Amino acid sequence: MGVNLAVRVRTRLSPQFRLDVDFDAAPGVTIVFGESGSGKSTLLRCVAGLTQPDEGLIRLGDRTLFDASTGVTVAPARRRIGFVFQHLALFPHLTAADNIAYGMARLPPAERRDRTAAIAKSFRIGHLLERRPGEISGGERQRVGVARSLVTDPEILLLDEPLSALDHHTQSRIIADLRQWNDARRIPILYVTHSQREVFALGERALVLQDGVIIADGTPHQVMEMPSHEHVAQLAGFENLLDTVVVTRRPEAGVMVCRLAGTSVDLETPLADVEQGRAVRVAIRAGDILIGIERPHGLSARNIVPATIASLARQGAVMRVEASLGVPLEVHVTPAASEELGLRAGLAVWLVIKTRSCRPMTAI
Repeated sequence: MGVNLAVRVRTRLSPQFRLDVDFDAAPGVTIVFGESGSGKSTLLRCVAGLTQPDEGLIRLGDRTLFDASTGVTVAPARRRIGFVFQHLALFPHLTAADNIAYGMARLPPAERRDRTAAIAKSFRIGHLLERRPGEISGGERQRVGVARSLVTDPEILLLDEPLSALDHHTQSRIIADLRQWNDARRIPILYVTHSQREVFALGERALVLQDGVIIADGTPHQVMEMPSHEHVAQLAGFENLLDTVVVTRRPEAGVMVCRLAGTSVDLETPLADVEQGRAVRVAIRAGDILIGIERPHGLSARNIVPATIASLARQGAVMRVEASLGVPLEVHVTPAASEELGLRAGLAVWLVIKTRSCRPMTAI
């Protein structure tokens, strides 16, 4: 059940920005990830027919939705696409039931009622059908919006940051309901977000956009945990991006040794396709680094390096520590750990970093 989506489009929206993408999306959830202005929403609007590309092709199964070479452009209403925007356009004077059923005007009343009741049950809003949008919570309104897009049995679903204004608990419940709904139907879903949490919670595949082009494509783990591109590492929350040079390669062990630029400090990292003597940037999350006030012994971690604390600052639930080992390195510890260790500016410490916590990036 379900069909593949093929998108190969180019369009210039301004002298400074051009969308140029080429990908196929199978049934399941494909996350479209990137910072504001990267082209995520424009991509969805092209697929929906709300923006017409300058050139290219969009196919859904055996149906051509857009083909610049032949002049085919299927109207948005005939594309069988569900679209959920960040800011819902629910009709305030209609009940939740009437909002959900709005796109089924051509169906017999009994079928409209049955479909509305079934989709409302799937998204746990059956008890809210007689209430108006102003009488229910933000999370419940979002469920109504999703249900309205799905009740017409679309062949593809587009979601443009639909959960960004909701708390994590509400997000989790809606994500779980959406996953369960699509497990039974298996249609392609393009889900736009800038939230790392949603990438892992919902996505089966992740595309990362930057300046209108796809710079990463793979499973959420491949894209977010093993970034090959500096921009992706930044989006994925790697606070430290270090300039290094490969000094030793050990293919038999699956590792290599990289020296921090301008220092004599070596870090063992996983093996990457970089020749000895070549520069490579290494990404490390601040939360993956341990601090010791004495040199640790008997650890499996391969990188144990001396450093000096340059500064400390409280940031919410973590203490942000800037350590210097010839280059600055950001480390996150809990306030309790910082207090117990007596961390302070000028203190000599040891940093412990696992090999697998160091991610060499081959595309910069």
